[in-house]
Amino acid sequence: MLKDTTPAGRPFAFLLVDKFSMLSLAAAIDVVRTANRLLEREYYSWTTASADGVTVMASNGLALKVDYAVADLPAQDILFTCVGLTTEFPGKSKVLAALRGWGRQGRGLGALAAGTYLLAEAGQLDGYRCTIHWENRASFQERFPDIECTNNVYEIDRNRYTCAGASTSIDLMLEIVRADFGSTLATAVANQVQHERIRSQGDRQRTGPESELAGKSEKLKKIVELMADNLDEPFSAAQLAKAANLSVRQVERLFLRHLNVTPSRYYMRLRLERARELLRQTNMPILSVALATGFSSHSYFAQSYRLQFGRPPSEERRSKVS
Repeated sequence: MLKDTTPAGRPFAFLLVDKFSMLSLAAAIDVVRTANRLLEREYYSWTTASADGVTVMASNGLALKVDYAVADLPAQDILFTCVGLTTEFPGKSKVLAALRGWGRQGRGLGALAAGTYLLAEAGQLDGYRCTIHWENRASFQERFPDIECTNNVYEIDRNRYTCAGASTSIDLMLEIVRADFGSTLATAVANQVQHERIRSQGDRQRTGPESELAGKSEKLKKIVELMADNLDEPFSAAQLAKAANLSVRQVERLFLRHLNVTPSRYYMRLRLERARELLRQTNMPILSVALATGFSSHSYFAQSYRLQFGRPPSEERRSKVS
């Protein structure tokens, strides 16, 4: 056990909304619970709240009784918003008002997974760097273009703490523990929760397309990351090759060997998958979605989309409504 001689403690609060991510919440809390056990004292504490103080249903169907209504929540070191499948829920106006109040008082605010949306809607990320789950990043960037939203596993910018949720909640809380007590305790906690590697703030999320690159060429990963970061104005084959210090032909061979697809086809797939996210998650006009993913022609976009997904963009949009 590691003896703690630090006099004060750190109280955290988790603000839960309908269909919140139970995995994100449990991962965050278990890190500080384990830290307490190794410190042999209750240095970290936590409480829960909802818009009205009533029981909240998680996305997995489990109900969780909370301790407070958000308006009655006592002062905490950090208030984390925990959001899962939806950012629209009963009592949202009360939640946004509470977040603005905490911001005015200079308190710490955090977000797990899509909770970043609520901080942004409340105006609490203006001038801050943040992150969000990769599945929500496209729509977030379209809605809040002036907020720097990275693809990193977590971001800590002064008193704003955001992460992509799920296992990245572990990394965020481990970094908080490391900042408080050093790497020895953080590593001990990671070992206890069987977290194989403590990811740093600069580690990227393993997004949908990038997850298939595990164990493959670092130059290939670099090119795919460059593609993913430039979907609205796609790079040319020559630009991609230059960035990786390769020839165009070498890049083609790299993709064919590891992914069995040409670079142009892979790039097109990334753009169309981003387009599908925007069609499903936003109310952007289809032409705006096309432009946001590098298509200058509505007809070419529609044709490409149908070839990739077997139905036109208009049908994707209608299925979202239904």
